[in-house]
Amino acid sequence: MNHAEVGQSILRLLPVGGLMAVVFGLMLDVNRDAIGRVNGNIEACQDEVNPNIVLSREQLAVFLTVSERDSKARVQEILQVPYCNLATLEVRAGVAAERAVYPLAFDPKTWLIVLYENDEYAGYQFRILDR
Repeated sequence: MNHAEVGQSILRLLPVGGLMAVVFGLMLDVNRDAIGRVNGNIEACQDEVNPNIVLSREQLAVFLTVSERDSKARVQEILQVPYCNLATLEVRAGVAAERAVYPLAFDPKTWLIVLYENDEYAGYQFRILDR
């Protein structure tokens, strides 16, 4: 293999390596200030709890590529059925926001909470339950 072939191989792997670094960085929880923490009180699910539902690393990696304001249907296609739904809240004036919960398979004490406004994906947060 000559130098040109080695360079081309490295360039092909660069996007994959970058994505892996981003996902790994998110899992390290470098910026704990931006992450929700529950202090002993678990917010109650508002409907049926699906106890066997967990979110895989692969599903999380694909979900993190979705842009805000993409369709709710696209996000649900990736994440599937939620563990449960939390009470709606008003993040922006006059707009009710739904929240769906997905425990992480590799860390069940951490929840991914996905926010929807109308039929649009509006954001997410991680909530770390008391250990």
